[in-house]
Amino acid sequence: MTTHNVTLIRGDGIGPELAAVTKDVLEATGVSFEWEVMEAGIEVFEAEGDPLPPAVLESLRRTKVGIKAPITTPVGKGFRSVNVRLRKELDLYACVRPCRTFAGIDSYHSTMNVVIIRENTEDLYAGIEFEHDQEDTRALTELLGEFRPKQRLGPGTGISIKPISIAGSRRVVQYAFDFARKHDRKKVTAVHKANIMKFSDGLFLEVAQQVASENADIEFEDRIVDNMCMQIVQKPNDYDVLVLPNLYGDIMSDLCAGLVGGLGVAPGGNIGTDHAVFEAVHGSAPKYAGKNVANPTAMILSGVLMLKHLGEMDAATRLRDAVAHVLEQGEHVTYDLRPGRSHDGASSTTDMAAAIIDALNR
Repeated sequence: MTTHNVTLIRGDGIGPELAAVTKDVLEATGVSFEWEVMEAGIEVFEAEGDPLPPAVLESLRRTKVGIKAPITTPVGKGFRSVNVRLRKELDLYACVRPCRTFAGIDSYHSTMNVVIIRENTEDLYAGIEFEHDQEDTRALTELLGEFRPKQRLGPGTGISIKPISIAGSRRVVQYAFDFARKHDRKKVTAVHKANIMKFSDGLFLEVAQQVASENADIEFEDRIVDNMCMQIVQKPNDYDVLVLPNLYGDIMSDLCAGLVGGLGVAPGGNIGTDHAVFEAVHGSAPKYAGKNVANPTAMILSGVLMLKHLGEMDAATRLRDAVAHVLEQGEHVTYDLRPGRSHDGASSTTDMAAAIIDALNR
C-alpha cells in the first residue's frame, strides 16, 4: 500500500475542528497517510509576526500535497490573504471549484453540476496596488494622465493594476480542457469582459480561442461575465466547465455555490505544476470556534478532490458517496443543513463526521 505524505494546515477559527474530523474521515477510507501537521493563521501571526511561517511552505514543498482548513483574512487591514500568498509562493495557477447539487440539500437547481476553473495568480489578485495620496501613487497618477489626458485621475485615488499574460492564460485554459477530457466533460466556456477591457480580458479571450483550436475534441464557447452570471442562474445545465480570470472566478464560484446550497458544501483545490493544496471555500467563522457546530462537508469534499489528485479514485468515490448518503438522509447533519437552520436535532461537527465514517464502512 502506498503511503501519501500530506501537509495538514489546521488554520484558525473553526479550522482546527474541521482539520481534525477531515483527517479522521480520510483515514477511514483505508488510504495510508503520513501527516505533517502545521499551524498557520491569525494566532500564529500574533505569536510570530507571520501568518504563514516558512516551516509551512517548507512542508508543502517537501510533501507537494496539502489540505488546509480555513484561515482568517483581515478586512481592510492587517496581513494579506494567506490563501493568495500560498498560491503565489507555490505557483498554484489553477483553482478548481466543483459546484454540484446533493439530494437533501436545499438548492435552486436539482441537477446542477458545473466546475469552475479559476486562474489563480494574475489579474487584480496579483496585488499590484497603490494606496491613495502616497508619493508613488501620485507619480503614477501623473504618468497615467500623460498617456490618457482625457481620463486624468484626481487626488485621493487608489490604483490597482490588472495584469493578464499570454503564458498565464494559456496554461489555465489548457488545464480546463485537460480537466474536461479527463473527467468526461463535454464543453469549456471562457468567461471574460473583453468588450470593455480589450487589452487584458481581450488577451485572455484571444488565448482561450487559440487553445480551443488546439483541443477541437472539446466543445468551446465564450461568455461575457455579466451575461454569464445571468445564464448560470437561469440555465446552469447548459454549462459544464467554466474557465475565468482570477476575480471573475472568485465571484462566479461563490455564485454557483449559492445555487447548490452554499459555501458549506463547496470544495476547492489549488493546482500547480508541482504542488497542490486543497481547501474548503468558506471562511474561518471565528465566532463559532470551539463550539463543535461547524459544517465539515466542504472540507471533507476537498479531501475527495485530494484523493483524486493522489490517484486514489476508489477511495474518492466511496467517500463522495458516503457524504452524499449522509446529506440525503438528513439525520446526522449540522444545523446549517437543517430545515430553517434549526439547532433542534442538529448534529455536531464530530457527530456528522462519525456518520460519514459509518456510511463509508457499510
